[in-house]
Amino acid sequence: MLIWVNGELGDDQATVSALDHGVTTGDGVFETIKIVDGRAFAVRRHLERLVRSATGLGLPKPDVTAIEHGIDEVVAAGPGIAFGRLRLTYTGGISPLSSDRGTAGPTIVIASQAIDPPAPTSAIVTVPWTRNERSAVAGLKTTSYAENVRALAYAKERGGSEAIFANTTGTLCEGTGSNIFCVYDGELVTPTLESGALAGVTRALVIEWFGATERDLPLEQLATAEEIFLTSTTRDVQAIHRVDDRDLPAPGPITAQAMKIFTERSLDNLNP
Repeated sequence: MLIWVNGELGDDQATVSALDHGVTTGDGVFETIKIVDGRAFAVRRHLERLVRSATGLGLPKPDVTAIEHGIDEVVAAGPGIAFGRLRLTYTGGISPLSSDRGTAGPTIVIASQAIDPPAPTSAIVTVPWTRNERSAVAGLKTTSYAENVRALAYAKERGGSEAIFANTTGTLCEGTGSNIFCVYDGELVTPTLESGALAGVTRALVIEWFGATERDLPLEQLATAEEIFLTSTTRDVQAIHRVDDRDLPAPGPITAQAMKIFTERSLDNLNP
């Protein structure tokens, strides 16, 4: 693992302060970027969202040029990664042991790691907790991930690889680290961003390249979906063969088309 911290490239022994606000309060935002054959995918879109998340959380606007330089350094230092993730973390920096931010400035961490490619299909589990679509951090990709950790463990205990949330109104929202798409009567549908779902980079590309209707769906309509797939940075388009106790065809015809188009278009353009 290669790690770049505030301009210095190191290994997995690199550290941040125990007083960093990202450590003590989860005051930070992050992005995960896919690495394929030593190249990072969709960097521009991920950095745009990093800026939106940081400013939405009230952090200083990230220095995109410095972060781009850090990405280049980390990717160049690990050219052997056939498939992996590049993680950008941007925090409130060294701060008091309270909710107040300090004045030392933000911390920037960039790390790369080789990972196994995702399975072509997977299972999902709905969880008994909700996303708060009216939260101060709704739609921001923050490092405050404890509820996602708890939900994902719940799903894995039940044979799933991802947990699916509704929001406080009972509307289908998102996974812990993914967006969800469903097919009804041949129509591809995904929850609106107003549901509290994160504006996923892969979600946006699927909508642009393949097309989908954005509308609110009651969580109960998962039980009648003809096909379901998830999108995320490292999943791309992943077919779902089981939701809770119900089996589904995977990939169904629409999912297969979306997978094919996403693969072709992403190979044609590394930074769409």
